[in-house]
Amino acid sequence: MTVERKVFVDKGDECPECHTSDLTTNWKGRMIIIDSENSEIAKKVGVKKAGEYAIKTR
Repeated sequence: MTVERKVFVDKGDECPECHTSDLTTNWKGRMIIIDSENSEIAKKVGVKKAGEYAIKTR
C-alpha cells in the first residue's frame, strides 16, 4: 500500500509549509501526528513534524 501525505489546510488557500497555492480536495482521510520522533506511523510515511496531514492510500 502506498500512502500519499500532505499537510492538511483547513483555513486559507496556501500551504503553511511550502507556501504553494496548488492545493487538492482529492484526499481520503486525516492523520494527526503529535510526537513525530516517537511515532511509528510518522516514520513509515516520512513525517518529520507534528501536525495534521491529509492522506490518500492507493
